[in-house]
Amino acid sequence: MMANLGGHICFLISFATFINLFSCHNLPENHVALFIFGDSLFDSGNNNYINTTFDFQANFWPYGETFFKYPTGRFSDGRLIPDFIGKESTSNISSLDHKFIDSDSYNFVTAQFAGLPVIPTYLQPGNHKFTNGVNFASGGAGALVESHQGIVVDLETQIKYFKKVEKSLRQELGDAEAKKLLSRAVYLISIGGNDYLTRNSSASDEAFASMVLGNLTVALKGVLAMMKSAIAKLHNVELPKTLNKIENQLEGFKYAYYNFYKSISERLNNPSKYGFKDATTACCGSGLFGGVYSCGGKRGITEYHLCENPGEYLFFDSYHPSEKAYQQFAELMWAGNTDIVWPYNLKTLFEAKTSNYYSTP
Repeated sequence: MMANLGGHICFLISFATFINLFSCHNLPENHVALFIFGDSLFDSGNNNYINTTFDFQANFWPYGETFFKYPTGRFSDGRLIPDFIGKESTSNISSLDHKFIDSDSYNFVTAQFAGLPVIPTYLQPGNHKFTNGVNFASGGAGALVESHQGIVVDLETQIKYFKKVEKSLRQELGDAEAKKLLSRAVYLISIGGNDYLTRNSSASDEAFASMVLGNLTVALKGVLAMMKSAIAKLHNVELPKTLNKIENQLEGFKYAYYNFYKSISERLNNPSKYGFKDATTACCGSGLFGGVYSCGGKRGITEYHLCENPGEYLFFDSYHPSEKAYQQFAELMWAGNTDIVWPYNLKTLFEAKTSNYYSTP
């Protein structure tokens, strides 16, 4: 495994909340919006629109080569986990105007399983339609503001953007209907890895993990009120405890915790079982195992190697999985058993919209 991978990929936090069940006026009866927060594992192009460096952008070739045939801002050769959670509605990609890098011009797939339309990036110019949800994720972001401060959209700022979306929805739908939409929405979050990668603290592992989880807890409550390896294992042990506490504190809070660390480890240890020929070398990069973050040649090193078939690799670049890996992870998040995602999977949370399973008396 590449030495600089572990710190990032072991901390994916994925969960969803499903609170009350209502129908929104002028929206489909069983409408459920999807709001996405996090880092580069979920960023579908927000960093295209901020003042940052190429280290935190993926809007250049060969990113996007497999599915979109053009860079969209996603840190992979194709689609990410949120893209696999709608209904596939592809068009003739070759007929599109490729003169501009627009993350959502190529966003033909959203919750493939949930049947949702396009989930737009929040920072895309001209995007003011939020009834289906929106993606706030930013490559390089952490739960702590200090992680890559000033050059990414940190979780605290993403929550501030969410508050603006809430205000917009209230103006569009009215207070009551906006509250219904937000209260029954699903919230998908991937955060934490960058906090550990950029750690600059003398605090103990336990204290630092508590800081990260504390900020995540504040963020969760903020949303809901409106409607390396060793520490990785510590984080993975403490996070479920934190989510359980929040569930006990916030009425109606339901979540799905996906064990990303386990999924990665299984594929590293037995790649052929999951259809990969190489789980230790990045498809795109340079140096030993492709571990130098040079994919695309815009990050200080111009030379890089690009494999012929990204689907044979677990990782596309030095930090980020391939589209094939993301699809497998999304399928597990959607319908996996309790060995990998618990106490609910995302399918259970989405399908609850048509039942009274989570409704309050």
